[in-house]
Amino acid sequence: MTNLQYAGLIYGEVTANNAAVMEDTRVSSEDIEAEIDREMQDLQSSKQEAMFVPVKIDVQCVLFFKTREPVEPVSFVHRICSDAMNKVTSQKTRHVKRLTPMTRMGKATDKSLEEVAKAVLAPVFHRDGIPAQKFAIRTTIRNNHAMKRDDVIKRVADLVGEPHTVNLKNYDWLILVDIYRNILGMSIVGSDFEQLKRFNIAEIYESSATANAPKTP
Repeated sequence: MTNLQYAGLIYGEVTANNAAVMEDTRVSSEDIEAEIDREMQDLQSSKQEAMFVPVKIDVQCVLFFKTREPVEPVSFVHRICSDAMNKVTSQKTRHVKRLTPMTRMGKATDKSLEEVAKAVLAPVFHRDGIPAQKFAIRTTIRNNHAMKRDDVIKRVADLVGEPHTVNLKNYDWLILVDIYRNILGMSIVGSDFEQLKRFNIAEIYESSATANAPKTP
């Protein structure tokens, strides 16, 4: 399934413009650059209605898409990867390796890191009556030399605060912090992140194909 088909399945909302985009995103024999360019142009042409709008960023092999309601990035990506793991769907993502949800995005600055973190962390860690949770933090930094991994982890951990504790192997929640050039994004995923191959959709399908391959004597 495509992103738009999944959105229709989960949220029951596919506009006429989105449907037109879906028809145009069929796999062809074009090379990867031409195919991606065509799909991004199609999405740009319907950006007022589309649930997925491409955002240009000068990082090799990375594509950003801005979503609109009712799409919730974490649950959306989790559903795609879970379906792939459970063999509900066959592989359609020929050129996609990993899906990275971002609940909130901002500029890659210390101030923005704090603002984004407070907004993302609050529903999971800071609501009234929330019991102590175990958490870990995973950072990815590309094409950015100003923000340091250890500093980012320490600041986010401080913002989580007590009574929650760090547990790198047996966490309840994993906080993902992704920094690409001047863009920072953050999300919180569940304890099945490793089981779902860190949302590496290509690896999920590959492991499934290997498991189903006929055994040789």
